[in-house]
Amino acid sequence: MAVCRTGIWIIYGAMPLTGRMENFISPEPEVRLEKAFPSPFKSILTSARTCYSPKGVVREEDLREGSESLAESLYAAGHHTTIQHAHLQFSISNVSRHFLWSFLHSHPFYNSEQVSQRYVEVKPGAIAIPPLKGEALAIYTRTTAIQMEAYRRLADVLTEVVDREYRRIFPHRDMDRKKYRNAVLKLALEVARYVLPIATFAYLYHTISALTLLRYYRMCDQYDAPFEQRMVVKKMIDELLRLDPLYEMILEQPFPIEQTPEYRFAEGLNPPAPADCKRFLDAFDRDLGDRVSKLIDYKTRNEEVLADAVREVLGMTPAQLDDVSAIDGVLNPAKNPLLADALNLSTHSKLTRTLFHPCYTFKKRLSHTADSQDQRHRMTPASRPCLALHLTGDPDYITPPLVLENEAASRLYREVMERTWEAVGQLRQAGVSDEFASYLLPNAVSIRFTESADLLNLHHKHAMRLCYLAQEEIWRASLDEASQIAEVNPLIGKYLLPPCGHRQLAGTRPWCPEGDRYCGVPVWQLQLSQYERLI
Repeated sequence: MAVCRTGIWIIYGAMPLTGRMENFISPEPEVRLEKAFPSPFKSILTSARTCYSPKGVVREEDLREGSESLAESLYAAGHHTTIQHAHLQFSISNVSRHFLWSFLHSHPFYNSEQVSQRYVEVKPGAIAIPPLKGEALAIYTRTTAIQMEAYRRLADVLTEVVDREYRRIFPHRDMDRKKYRNAVLKLALEVARYVLPIATFAYLYHTISALTLLRYYRMCDQYDAPFEQRMVVKKMIDELLRLDPLYEMILEQPFPIEQTPEYRFAEGLNPPAPADCKRFLDAFDRDLGDRVSKLIDYKTRNEEVLADAVREVLGMTPAQLDDVSAIDGVLNPAKNPLLADALNLSTHSKLTRTLFHPCYTFKKRLSHTADSQDQRHRMTPASRPCLALHLTGDPDYITPPLVLENEAASRLYREVMERTWEAVGQLRQAGVSDEFASYLLPNAVSIRFTESADLLNLHHKHAMRLCYLAQEEIWRASLDEASQIAEVNPLIGKYLLPPCGHRQLAGTRPWCPEGDRYCGVPVWQLQLSQYERLI
């Protein structure tokens, strides 16, 4: 199957996941199953049999020979909770940040701990290189070398800017001490990483249920990075089958990319020319205005419904507990100390579960690197774009405020962005697929999307991301959101605070839970309108 985009025919098709696959030129992804149930497939059978057992819990030794066929009928009938018991912990290396954003972290049912570009310096050569040849490969490698050099130079320039601001916040710290010099360097690297390509390697632990892995396999051939997705998921499946070959019984082959709804829309509607796409992007940005995140919808009776739900839990009438007191009772940490607890107990409290009912929807524009953090809040889901369908050929990126503080940094930043987009355009004109050309895009590339959240999960997200230690861009988006909620739902909005704010209201000392990582600003004394930061 082929798609014509910008005059270039791009070939898409399902690559079989058996046999030999062409690989990336860079070191291939490494996948290792680190920990798992000793006989995970049988957990499907024991859990299913237990549901109908009059003799108590069914264990493996109670299973009859040949009972494995039960799993096939359960799978076909959609009774999949039985498959979810077994969990698998993988270590994964040599995978791109783009793959993580596009696929591995694009759903709620996982846990990952990956190397941080905020705190770990990226080494030269740690970049995925697709199977390109000739001049296309030369353009790609030349551009990644430019990006890596710009990363190093930008870190040097920004270190001076960060050092000045750091000394202003912490005037009494001895900047000759290594720990403080390292803190400054990490803050500079956090911003310098915006110029790195989304092809930059990551390594991580990734834990999922066996059910999620089956879903990975079924859906690995889709936008935005199907080649890498197929490669990594094939290795994950191989590891599972090596442990327990019985999973072959319920393993369905992947949906071909031609059968995915995104591909069918793109093929059937004849993907727009760059000018049409640019009109969409411009309209999105005009609607967003000067915000990072704009509140575009919310339940009109959020506060009334929340207050009613609180009264229902407690069996009280409005005469006994009015709306203001009900909302204050569930959201004020002085009255609900669970909100200041480090373990995030909100879903386990009958009263705090009332926060599920109010909901908010935001239109957002973040960089790829900031959105990679935003999507880790798995319970505030978003409809993220097919990135290849947002390419117009024009540079389209986010510039961190810290870069704008220094003319040399700003000039270097603009130059590397322009050279990056020029290289992406050259690859596309040479017939390279948008899939592979997109790997050159920088961490700064704009991601436009809509995100919705219930108050319970948004409350937790804001508690984490309104902290001054949060990445600056996602912090700014959270500040936009909390401020707008406070305008439309003031009884709710006044309790959207960082951890220090919740702990101060609850009387939990120290107000800041970060210890030596304290940001240096007594944020618990500030109103949202007073929040501002550069680093």
